[in-house]
Amino acid sequence: MATFLAPLSQTALSLRLLPPKCRRSPAFELHSPIRITCSGQYSASKEGCNIKESTCGFKELRNVACGVLAVCAVTAASPVMAASQRLPPLSTEPNRCERAFVGNTIGQANGVYDKPIDLRFCDYTNEKSNLKGKSLAAALMSDAKFDGADMSEVVMSKAYAVGASFKGTDFSNAVLDRVNFQKADLQGAVFKNTVLSGSTFNEAQLQDVVFEDTIIGYIDLQKLCTNTTINADGRATLGCR
Repeated sequence: MATFLAPLSQTALSLRLLPPKCRRSPAFELHSPIRITCSGQYSASKEGCNIKESTCGFKELRNVACGVLAVCAVTAASPVMAASQRLPPLSTEPNRCERAFVGNTIGQANGVYDKPIDLRFCDYTNEKSNLKGKSLAAALMSDAKFDGADMSEVVMSKAYAVGASFKGTDFSNAVLDRVNFQKADLQGAVFKNTVLSGSTFNEAQLQDVVFEDTIIGYIDLQKLCTNTTINADGRATLGCR
């Protein structure tokens, strides 16, 4: 249960939405605060909301206030959306690139972490042993190099890999859902029995990519098939029309 306090003066514009008896109420003074109480599950399920006031129900004002609070709650609870707008500063942690060899043990597929894994500009070219099977959920990978790396069985849910290079990378049996691969170079990458649901490949280089038994939703597949760099074999395997 979350409780919000808002000065009534900030909601003065909503006065015209109130019943006449409420507008005439002496309790409705501009300096009097209104206590708005919404369910803690509101952002996910849009469940109940009420505004406590001694003299009126304020049904109309309640709907306006809770609608605003819902928008704020959804925005605050969407780290992926925020990350797409502005990324945090590059980590100054010593040996930050080596964190990929440990991975993230908190949250995993949910993309929740104790501290972000910042792998931006790191070079893992031809890394064959230390990345396999690691959890890199919500990792920041933009402009990093993973060319020729063995990333089979990795969990990269919600990773941000814009502009990264994965030429010839083996993603067999990996979980790559909701990854942002925009403008990434994936030439010759192997997606064998790989989960790609919710991932985006806008302007990505997908020449000679192997799509074998790839797990992807129908809508995501339609978007993927619009990428003209996928060769004929890849399109046939995916079922692109």
